[in-house]
Amino acid sequence: MLAPAWIEFAGAARVAQVRRTVTKKGKKTVEVVYLITSDRGADPATLAAWVRGHWEIENRLHWVRDMTYQEDKSLVRTGNAPRVMASLRSLAISLLRLDGQANISTADRHHARDLERTLKLLQTV
Repeated sequence: MLAPAWIEFAGAARVAQVRRTVTKKGKKTVEVVYLITSDRGADPATLAAWVRGHWEIENRLHWVRDMTYQEDKSLVRTGNAPRVMASLRSLAISLLRLDGQANISTADRHHARDLERTLKLLQTV
């Protein structure tokens, strides 16, 4: 739908609401997200593709950083160190993905057993 006048974003042309039901530990909750775009030609299919693209990134990178690398539990909190560590985690994930690995946790264990594998990976990518 076209953006209503009360949307206070310069250039806002379209607004959409996305609802999804999430079940965690048997409890269902409804998440509501609003999308605002300046693209007047964005039809519902395009908006849906954008949402799927966003969640693909979330699931392939941020979720792995949180769950596999326990980023939220990191004690690194001062100066530039948190940003540097996040970049290193993202780099490791990207290198493993470029190597064709789908499961980062399994790939980490595989490379942890043999330093030569990791060095080969760094040389080939």
